[in-house]
Amino acid sequence: MITSEILHSVIPGLADADEDAPLLDAACNEFEINTPLRQAAFIAQTAHESGRYKAFAENLNYRAAVLTRLWPHRFPASIAESYAHNPEKIANRAYASRMGNGPEESGDGWKYRGRGVMQITGKDNYASIGPALGLDLVANPDLLAEPANAFRSAALWWKTHGLNALADTAQFQKITRIINGGLTGLAERESLYAKAKAALGI
Repeated sequence: MITSEILHSVIPGLADADEDAPLLDAACNEFEINTPLRQAAFIAQTAHESGRYKAFAENLNYRAAVLTRLWPHRFPASIAESYAHNPEKIANRAYASRMGNGPEESGDGWKYRGRGVMQITGKDNYASIGPALGLDLVANPDLLAEPANAFRSAALWWKTHGLNALADTAQFQKITRIINGGLTGLAERESLYAKAKAALGI
């Protein structure tokens, strides 16, 4: 069972540990993240993805230089400054015309920006994950940022992408690549993983 004490061991000072722990535990049980190895990997990865369970919705408040580095084709230096520090405008361009989103002016980028502790992004992903959770996320995307749904959506994504089996054999870097597309933030992910394993008695 994932308790607030376990979460505090992994993320010292987590203000919402008492509220988050039962929701996280329920989501893990629902989607078969039900062994210490699976739970340790899940906690480590989702804690990293969500700023240690503080950000259940993507902010995107970037300065111009960061925009150009992250999305060089969408935010070349010639236009990046006009988008800087405007999260809604940034999202609408960054996520335009992909993942089922409409063009920049549709507003879909902001509407379907990353939410949940796995930062589910894009209209197609909201549409595919909603029915399995019993939620109409296309019509009500903010539901994904509510704590219970934030954990359930991540646990569902984890299970359907085969990450339980990888966690069983401690293939943590492979899990990271599936989630991230690379190894961004690996040092912090591995630090959280070590703490989670210790807290769960592994």
